[in-house]
Amino acid sequence: MTPGRPPPRPAPEPAPTADQATEDAMSNATTVSPAHSASSASTLITNIAALVTNDPSLGDKSPLGLIQDAAVVIEGDRVVWTGDQSKAPATDNRVDAGGRAVLPGFVDSHSHLVFAGDRTQEFNARMSGRAYSAGGIRTTVAATRAATDAELETGLTRYLAEALRQGTTTFETKSGYGLTVEDEARALRIAAAHTDEVTYLGAHIVSPDYTDDPAGYVSLVTGEMLDACAPYARWIDVFCEKGAFDGDQARAILTAGRAKGLHPRIHANQLSYGPGVQLAVELDAASADHCTHLTAEDVDALANSRTVATLLPGAEFSTRAEWPNARRLLDAGVTVALSTDCNPGSSFTSSVPFCIALAVRDMRMTPDEAVWSATAGGAAALRREDIGRLTPGAYADLILLDAPSHVHLAYRPGVPLVSGVWRRGARVA
Repeated sequence: MTPGRPPPRPAPEPAPTADQATEDAMSNATTVSPAHSASSASTLITNIAALVTNDPSLGDKSPLGLIQDAAVVIEGDRVVWTGDQSKAPATDNRVDAGGRAVLPGFVDSHSHLVFAGDRTQEFNARMSGRAYSAGGIRTTVAATRAATDAELETGLTRYLAEALRQGTTTFETKSGYGLTVEDEARALRIAAAHTDEVTYLGAHIVSPDYTDDPAGYVSLVTGEMLDACAPYARWIDVFCEKGAFDGDQARAILTAGRAKGLHPRIHANQLSYGPGVQLAVELDAASADHCTHLTAEDVDALANSRTVATLLPGAEFSTRAEWPNARRLLDAGVTVALSTDCNPGSSFTSSVPFCIALAVRDMRMTPDEAVWSATAGGAAALRREDIGRLTPGAYADLILLDAPSHVHLAYRPGVPLVSGVWRRGARVA
């Protein structure tokens, strides 16, 4: 299914200047001609063995829109042309891809990057036989509350740089490790300085301060905390799960957020069967995330909605939990995204390539499906059409693989294949 077109919206970050784009492109150019002017400078990336456009009208007409012996033209922060390299227009600058593959930058639509502390001992115990539960979040809450703003931002930028080197050019991140008005608001304020895909997750778990009064905490999340956090966020999320928030609580939280202009997304059906997926569809949530324990009715509801099923294989890997049935979802016509769920407790990885390999090996996705889900699927989970594809008008977010095909992301797991990253038209890695 194809997600609906979102309303016009600002770019996630200020775009680099044409001078910056030209300078970075020239650093790896095989041949370079003088630019006519900074405002009109264009760059041709040519000698691409296989180009993933995610436009099924192009190339092999598959969902990936795969073009062999291809080229891409960038002007400013946008793609202005894609096609057969023999038909490429003249440009100011030229980059030789050396017979490598080029893909859209990965879109990581689910992460938790504003936190402090370490949960190595919990992971070690889990790998020694202890089951995963939502309770471990409290450990990170205590550490995050004790951290300074500078410490939280240092951690965030570290993980963002780590992800960028591995090809992630767009990311969403959440609050959820403060669980007080002040700590949730500062987490979102810090995140909003680095992305506009910011999610208010005051409803991660019931705050330790309200253990005996969960209704009072729901009132805080939907009242004073929401008022303080809404100015920094685009999305609102809730962990709808045993040990966190039930269906009625989740509906109240998401409805309150929607009234403040925040669009819903939901942690749904991760640890057990529950109402999360049905609630996501009812509220037109952009995504229902995890989706491990699904009934036939849940799958049917997703297939007949705009809600994306975001699968997070890093969580199953790190908790030895049951894998989501991606094959069942895809065969039913559900739009699927892949994301890292990068967080300190249940999925401490920032690597989308790693998640692609897991999805192919353990969730029965094809390499084509996994790459689409990590790019265009992630864009759909954010209701975006200007990222996750390489077609005229889209942002020039792309990655160069040290391999002739995108299939190598699953074929050579664990190998650092991303050898170049362009973000908004500028070479950044």
